[in-house]
Amino acid sequence: MVDRNDVAAVLDLIRPSLIADGGDVKLVEVMDDGTVAVELTGACKGCPLSELTLANGIERILKERVPGVTAVIPAEQMQ
Repeated sequence: MVDRNDVAAVLDLIRPSLIADGGDVKLVEVMDDGTVAVELTGACKGCPLSELTLANGIERILKERVPGVTAVIPAEQMQ
């Protein structure tokens, strides 16, 4: 099971880069299967590059630094 505190700590490392671009990220949920749901806010919300930010930035870094993370999805994709 993925530790929510570990995910939050890594998001805190990523956050300054997002803030520098006028956005931010909010941790919504860590699911039992290792999926992490986040909400991009500010300038990142609705940005055409937000999918790249999730996949190539946030997801890649979380997978590298937090054992058990399998995917990162936008919170609006939660079922």
